[in-house]
Amino acid sequence: MMNLYMYYLMIIMFMFGCIVFISSRKHLLCTLLSLEFMVLMLFMLLFLYLNFMNYESYFSMFFLTFCVCEGVLGLSILVSMIRTHGNDYFQSFSILQC
Repeated sequence: MMNLYMYYLMIIMFMFGCIVFISSRKHLLCTLLSLEFMVLMLFMLLFLYLNFMNYESYFSMFFLTFCVCEGVLGLSILVSMIRTHGNDYFQSFSILQC
């Protein structure tokens, strides 16, 4: 019964992360943080599911590897955007500008 409450809690937290991801359009850093929060909630759901079904947690290592790669790509985009434009506002740069 406790695992069911944990699943519901993780799903609700994932939905809150989705809402923040959709609603934050001003800064790239807030968008990346909400994306990482969603990934962590998915990892927790996956980990709880694998433990509940008595499977090995080997797949979670692959998931964490891809999550780290996603985080590194997001931070590199953030650093390159700050170096070229001076801030992380989405409104400060144009698509037509290279």
